[in-house]
Amino acid sequence: MEGSSSGKHFILVHGLCHGAWCWYKLVPMLRAAGHRVTALDLAASGAHPARMDEVASFEDYSRPLLDAVAGAGEDERLVLVGHSLGGLSVALAMEQFPRKVAAAVFLTAVMPCAGTHLGLTLEEILVRIKPDFFMDSKRMVLNTDQGPRAAVVIGPKLLAAKLYERSSAEDLALATMLTRVGSQFVDDPIMQDKTLLAEANYGSVKKVFLVVKADACMSEEMQRWMVDLSPGTESEEIAGADHMAMCSRPKELCDVLLRIAGKYG
Repeated sequence: MEGSSSGKHFILVHGLCHGAWCWYKLVPMLRAAGHRVTALDLAASGAHPARMDEVASFEDYSRPLLDAVAGAGEDERLVLVGHSLGGLSVALAMEQFPRKVAAAVFLTAVMPCAGTHLGLTLEEILVRIKPDFFMDSKRMVLNTDQGPRAAVVIGPKLLAAKLYERSSAEDLALATMLTRVGSQFVDDPIMQDKTLLAEANYGSVKKVFLVVKADACMSEEMQRWMVDLSPGTESEEIAGADHMAMCSRPKELCDVLLRIAGKYG
């Protein structure tokens, strides 16, 4: 999904098991404000044709984003917006193309710290999550050419209780129909690569973390912990939203993104 060539260019990156479809309320709002918008399906997500067991690596999973950033014009400075697990794909794009990114926005997202390996923050988050967090979600192991890979399908009770509890019944129904098998790629070699997230690359891009105060999926405390780990990161707050702030509070989210684009885009 893309918009006009005028204004800033927002690239929206979904989280675990989701797709470009989850941004459907935000996209027309940003376009109406005169900006170009690209909402991406990462590999094996949304309408992308691949299956998760066919995706070789986290980098290949992130390839639609990496290709979009690589293909941006030399004079086109991008605003990347990553939601939830999508923050790690945004971080990888920042590392590879720091001069093309005007600002990176982490919407209640996994935000790694410069100078550490990509998967460190995710590892800590998973340690802090209680065993019963995933409720009725289905865990599985995929047989891939690279070996076994842990995967998950988010259950409808988890969607209703911790992701979409402040969103409309229609948004929840849409999610139950369109979410797919997802993977956090915790065992992917790139997650342990200590040569990534260099201060001169990832660390040089302006970062803004959007704290969703009422998030039942990722607590406010955990969100602010990630901000504290990355000195210089700005933070904004969105009140009254659930984890899927683009569904439950799209206007408030749009207003914040427009302010960020005006400042850094």
